[in-house]
Amino acid sequence: MADVKVLSDTKCILGEGALWHPERETFFWFDILGHKLFEHDGTGQREWSFDRAVSAAGWVDGNRLLVASERDLFLFDIEAGTEEHLIDLEADNPDNRSNDGRADPQGGFWIGTMGYAQGKGAGSIYRYYRGELRLLFPDITVTNAICFAPDGRTACFADTPTRQVRRVALDADGWPVGESEVFIDMTDKPVVKPDGAVIDTEGRLWTAQWGSSQVSCYGADGGFIRSLPLPAIQVSCPSFGGPGRRRLFVTSASTGQPDDALAGQTFYADLDGVQGQAEHRVII
Repeated sequence: MADVKVLSDTKCILGEGALWHPERETFFWFDILGHKLFEHDGTGQREWSFDRAVSAAGWVDGNRLLVASERDLFLFDIEAGTEEHLIDLEADNPDNRSNDGRADPQGGFWIGTMGYAQGKGAGSIYRYYRGELRLLFPDITVTNAICFAPDGRTACFADTPTRQVRRVALDADGWPVGESEVFIDMTDKPVVKPDGAVIDTEGRLWTAQWGSSQVSCYGADGGFIRSLPLPAIQVSCPSFGGPGRRRLFVTSASTGQPDDALAGQTFYADLDGVQGQAEHRVII
């Protein structure tokens, strides 16, 4: 059993958007409802505050991130702390915000939205690619589990309340082809809800399972392999990084949890025999 440790004891209201930056060799994550971005280099932590909810990012170069907020996508200069607006994201809908997102192998950035009140079908999944933002999948309640196979030929995503992870084929430019299909079905486990996810170099999908105090691993065939227990109930998003990308970082949420719990803190575990993919660069 892997030894789980606390990376950061900062209690996020809703920790999300776990991202290992391969050039900086640092770990980034967000507190969506706290309007904050954090960076940890293994010894110390930095943070930035925003005037709106921020949820996910992809790396552009050593000093810039593409960041998804509740109303837009923007470039964030890490050292200067400045924003450059790229494109609106449901800016005309104040009831919605961004949620889960990740860069794909072709250099695009997938981002999901959802209602603040989690209204049924209020959210969607979009892809930003070379200046274009295109709607991919509408009528989603809680967008999550956006991740990509190592060969770049398939993408996964989830609508958390359905307790299913879906998979869709991609063309050479990273756009979905055809209809999505059920890849992982958790409907026989009522307490298991797929949240953020990432796929390792062997094609195994690791998903945080909200309300279940664990990240679970599924094979390339969708079959369950194992779970990693964590000391917080509401785990939200994993990311591989660290030495050899064998360290799994996991965010969590404190909303609705006792003040004395580890909820909202950020964890890591070093895993034997597992290597994560390098996070892909976003092409602007």
